[in-house]
Amino acid sequence: MHRLPRHRTQWEIDEQTTLGAAYVRSLMRSQLRAGIAAFAVLALPVVTMPLFFGALRNATVVWAVLGFGCYPLLVLIAWWYVRRAERNERAFARLVRGADPPGTP
Repeated sequence: MHRLPRHRTQWEIDEQTTLGAAYVRSLMRSQLRAGIAAFAVLALPVVTMPLFFGALRNATVVWAVLGFGCYPLLVLIAWWYVRRAERNERAFARLVRGADPPGTP
């Protein structure tokens, strides 16, 4: 005999109903938005750096920027992306468990 999960939302996802698929698509869209935002923030300096380096014409500064300036930016973007992805997953888990989202009475 098939036991029903405790929460309706979890059942919808487990049984792959239309509503369950909508929940999963919503999670996937929010994760995709976070990924696209991180990519856009990363692409802006990558695209503009060659122009900056061409105008600068100072090899020492170029190597300093490449060696020390890029990594903190990459770490910051990665940190933001991981935090955002985990927040999306926690919100989805609360939805599946049936818990109220934070900030609701």
